[in-house]
Amino acid sequence: MIIYIIVIYNKKDKEKMQLPNKTCNLCPRLIDFRQKNQEKFPNYFNGAVPSFGNIDAKILIVGLAPGLNGANQTGRPFTNDYAGDILYPVLKEKGFATGNYQKRSDDGFTLINCRISNAVRCVPPQNKPLPCEFNNCLPFLVYEISLMKNLSYIVSLGGDSHRAIIKAFNLKQADFKFAHGAKHKISDTLTLIDSYHTSRYNVNTNRMTRKMFEDIIDMII
Repeated sequence: MIIYIIVIYNKKDKEKMQLPNKTCNLCPRLIDFRQKNQEKFPNYFNGAVPSFGNIDAKILIVGLAPGLNGANQTGRPFTNDYAGDILYPVLKEKGFATGNYQKRSDDGFTLINCRISNAVRCVPPQNKPLPCEFNNCLPFLVYEISLMKNLSYIVSLGGDSHRAIIKAFNLKQADFKFAHGAKHKISDTLTLIDSYHTSRYNVNTNRMTRKMFEDIIDMII
């Protein structure tokens, strides 16, 4: 006699099962970098940074990877990163967040109908993930998107995250070229919007401004 055991998980349990845990071991270079950072910064989060925001949100913002002294320190995307100094206040101003962003994961800042993730979940050396590291993290992005049943908009912060998103949908890169402010119809119910990253470098070189990011979010409202 064969006995079938059916285990029923709620959405939160299923999400935890399919997304990387803090000690994800898929990328040897990132593991080595993590271990070095654990020695140098023992009070840092130092692990695969989980996404921030409700899985039922209609908006998903995808960045590149955690910053060494930002999300890798706090354990929350863009938190204590320079990029978050533009990202989070604009989201609050546009009605997609509440509370006061204070660069800490315990600051009570809450996203509304918005979720934030990264194409690569662990901090890479020089903030530059390798192609194999993008590929190793890709299934997590694919699964995360599949869980977001109300998803209507994805905002890519930078060309690398754009390309990861296009790959997640198994689409041709040549048909969906990255350009700041570009809108790409992924399906009848899903639109991808491209934005330059709100990084310190982009802001300091005037490639990106707060107003430019405000305009990106206005494309959703």
